[in-house]
Amino acid sequence: MLKLTLKPGDYISIGSEVKVVFSGGSANNIHLLIDAPREMNIARSTAGNRRNASPYYAEDAISEQARKEIASIIMREKSRNARRQGNNAG
Repeated sequence: MLKLTLKPGDYISIGSEVKVVFSGGSANNIHLLIDAPREMNIARSTAGNRRNASPYYAEDAISEQARKEIASIIMREKSRNARRQGNNAG
């Protein structure tokens, strides 16, 4: 598994046809833009809970421990970014 740190506007390419752009986020959400061929299946964990049937399927939920770790990482990164901005302002 590859772990990346991205800033808003940064992107990753998967093969020659898929581009994932990080467009920002908050403590509870991240915002990704995915540019991929229409015929490629892209799944998200809440897709199966929607009323309208979708060709996409729900992934297995992540553990509560993993959720807490992700939230901790996001908060730590926000704190680092705030300190950096404070240092740059002064």
